[in-house]
Parts: sequence; C-alpha cells; structure tokens
Amino acid sequence: MKRYGTMKFKQTYSFDDLLLVPAKSDIESRDEVSLSSKIADCEFSIPIIASPMDTVTESDMMYAMAKLGGLGVLHRYNPPVKQASIFADTRMRLEEENHSYSSKLSVAIGSTDDFEKRAKLLVENGVRILCLDVAHGHHCLTERAIKTLKDSHGEQVIIMAGNIATPEAYHDLSTWGADAVRIGIGGGSICSTRIQTGHGMPTLQSVMDCASMDGAAIIADGGIKTAGDIVKALAAGADFVMLGSMLAGTDESPGDVISSNEDMKYKVYRGMASVEAQVDWRGKARSLEGISTTIPYKGSVIDIVRNLESNIKSGFSYSGARSITELQAKANFIQQSSAGQLESSTHILKR
Repeated sequence: MKRYGTMKFKQTYSFDDLLLVPAKSDIESRDEVSLSSKIADCEFSIPIIASPMDTVTESDMMYAMAKLGGLGVLHRYNPPVKQASIFADTRMRLEEENHSYSSKLSVAIGSTDDFEKRAKLLVENGVRILCLDVAHGHHCLTERAIKTLKDSHGEQVIIMAGNIATPEAYHDLSTWGADAVRIGIGGGSICSTRIQTGHGMPTLQSVMDCASMDGAAIIADGGIKTAGDIVKALAAGADFVMLGSMLAGTDESPGDVISSNEDMKYKVYRGMASVEAQVDWRGKARSLEGISTTIPYKGSVIDIVRNLESNIKSGFSYSGARSITELQAKANFIQQSSAGQLESSTHILKR
C-alpha cells in the first residue's frame, strides 16, 4: 500500500500572473509619495535591501545603499575578522559624513559552526542588524540561532532571518524572535532550488499568504525583475524587497569588469549554492542549488536605485497611495491571461 503526504493542490500566483488595477488618484507629484519602512526601530527611506551575495554586497554596495536610504547586507563568505573589518571600514566611511547612516548597515551570518562567535565579534564592532542567512529557514537550527542571539544580545541586535515560504514558517520565525523575515524560496534568477529539490513557492504568493497574519517585517526575496514587481510585492504585504540580480553588475558590486572581444562589458554574478561559490568558500561543492554566470555591466547602482525609486512612486500613484500601508489597503489585484501577460510586456506588432 502506497502512502502519501498531505495532498494540497492550490492555485498560486507569481509576479507575472497578476496586475494591479488602476484607481482614481489625487497625487499630483511623486514627491507626495513616501516609501519609508521600518525593521524594529530602524527606519529606511526606501524599502530596498541588497542581497548578501558575494557578487552583490560588500563595502561599496553597503555604503551606497546606506546613502540612498536603503540597506546593504554584507555576505557571510569571509572569515569573521575580515567580515568585521569590512563592516568597520564601511561604518567609518559613513560616520565621517553623517553619523545617522552608520545604523543602516547589516551583516549576514549562518546558523551553524561559528555563528555565536561571529555574531559576538560583529556586535562588538557595532553591528546592529544581523541577517541570519539560511536557505531553508523554517528549521530547528534557525530557532536555536534566533533564540541564542536574542538571549545573548537582547534588543542590542535586530534580527533578519529566512528564507521561508509559508505562513506557518512566518509565524514561527516571528514567535522565535525575528524582527524581519525573508520570504521566498527558489525564485531568484540564478537559484535552482525548485529544480534540484522540488520544493518552493512563488514569492508573491508566499508574501500574500504570510501578510494575512501579524508578525515580523516582511521582506520579499526572489523573482523580482522590475520596478513593477516591487510595487506588486509591497502591495501584496511586503515591507521591503531584497534584490540580487537587479543590483549586480554595477560599479558597487564586488568583482572586476570583464571586457569581451565585441567591446561588451560584463561582471560575474553567482548564486551562493553554485559550484564556483561553494568551492571558493567551502573548498568543495555539494547540494548544488545555484548557478554562476556573467551579466552586462550596468554602471552605478546609484542611478539604478534612483530610477527604481521614481518608478515605484509612479506605481503608488496609479493606486492613489502615498505610503506602503495605504497601497496595501487600496491594492486591487487581477489575474492575467497568457495573452494579457504578452500584452503587458513591451511588444512590436509585425505587419
């Protein structure tokens, strides 16, 4: 006799499946729209977080995101002393200009091995926002890590944890003490978790499901390709979005610019569970759930984020919303057909 787990066949929606319905607006200028959002008592003027990947966020990205009003999370794939040194140097750069910027920095840690010693060193160096960076965050090791960090450091630290995909996981991480939860499994552009493990959920669906209950700040992480996707994520209940590919390939992302024979410029962008990344930081590859690739060089992340900010505010105005909470209250989603999805993309009719 065959035995099966619980069978649930639920209709789920990704970013391309849904659109927001325009509503009457009395917003006359983008300047009337505020994108501010908070994690615990730390407020940011834009709800954009740079992902803790070694081809996305090190010192220059952290610095730029802080100046822009967002947050950059330093990846965890350096020895603890070097990681603490990168944070301290970035903090010093910011404090030389404006002390208030220095709290707008975050550093990632894991949930095993040296996480307690690493966290202690980071907190001693002034880190306030710790990102517990785990592929499958709904796990007993995550529970232990969150509770240990809160017991050791109390309100001295703000904990961002994840990734998770379900309301049950969101409830648990919030209850364990997380101040913010990264929501999304397998949606990243260079993530192959759904292919390799058969597990995952569309990020937008996960956000909608988790936003139906009270808990920690929600960070939509994965599958976000455009400013419109960011607007949809925030409308669905996210407080922030975490971006990888949209910020990679910039001046501020780690790595050298590569020139091709065709005068094209590129930078490396890789998932942290790719062969190349794992060999670099672990010495061997196992449980491959990502790939490594090159993406076109994009110039300064400052220009990219400012353009995103402008387009996001335009998106808010289409719903007549001046804030994230107002957008969430007014949001009216509809499902697109496949023809509607084609129509929504830029297209040229051939005659």
